[in-house]
Amino acid sequence: MGSIIEIDKRISLIDGNDLQRKLRTGTYVIKEEEITIVETSASPSIPYVLEGLSEAGIQLEDIKYIILTHIHLDHAGGAGLLLQKCPNAKVIVHKKGARHLEDPTRLIAGAKAVYGDDFDRLFDPILPIPSERIIIKEDREILAISDTCTLTFYDTPGHANHHLSIHDDVSNGMFSGDTVGIYYRELDQDNIEFYLPSTSPNQFNPEAMLASADLYESLGIDRVYFGHFGASHNPHQVYQQLKYWLPIFVETAKNAHACNPTFEEKLSALSSDLYKTVREYLAQKGVPDNHPVYEILALDLRVCAMGLIDYLMKQE
Repeated sequence: MGSIIEIDKRISLIDGNDLQRKLRTGTYVIKEEEITIVETSASPSIPYVLEGLSEAGIQLEDIKYIILTHIHLDHAGGAGLLLQKCPNAKVIVHKKGARHLEDPTRLIAGAKAVYGDDFDRLFDPILPIPSERIIIKEDREILAISDTCTLTFYDTPGHANHHLSIHDDVSNGMFSGDTVGIYYRELDQDNIEFYLPSTSPNQFNPEAMLASADLYESLGIDRVYFGHFGASHNPHQVYQQLKYWLPIFVETAKNAHACNPTFEEKLSALSSDLYKTVREYLAQKGVPDNHPVYEILALDLRVCAMGLIDYLMKQE
């Protein structure tokens, strides 16, 4: 069941089969003196994570840290469940996310508002995490996980206000969560390197997202470790595509927002417009109409549309 990808001798990526899709959401394993996990995905992914850890020869009692870039359920929903299996681990999170791990009531309500009847299938169960097993990291704080490896935490809003990015000094790579978007690995087989911003509700802010991308660029990193999905060795292309698509997303949203009276009508129009724009772009790159990537793009762009409309309504 497990599927583990060796990025290098230190870092592996477990495919969590999120949404029953391969190459969608990953859990990173940093094999240093203090074994460290980055992201857990949602609870239905935990059996895949456990299988991947077993494949990697990692004992659950040896895991020291479980780092969450942010508390959206596709990245952190399985943290409570995984923590039950890892008796010596603690969870590291942004200060604005900690209370929602202790009491996930609002997290659950927010996800149900977005995913409706699909919530249980996608996310259940979401278990609370005891406060004594939570570590809060502030902007630019560090964590040594061996004599030769230090992780540095950066406060990187834009996708969410409770978002951390984590720099690994050995690989000069950044664990990005959703800060600089999604990497659509399904298009790699077509020799197309494709990234889109993730503008999901309800804390999306385009200016903050661009500022966070500028931070990455200023640090001169060599890799971006995406939550969705995998390592990019081409950060310049990541930034370029984010800066290309983000203004298109916002301008398209402004038009849909102005032309439609209700939230549902705005959402429907914007989802359709974004999907059409992205399809046309990919068609020009030679992606066929029946490519499986379009299924996940339809879902992602609808969630992006929710965040964009929410952002514009808050601006009024």
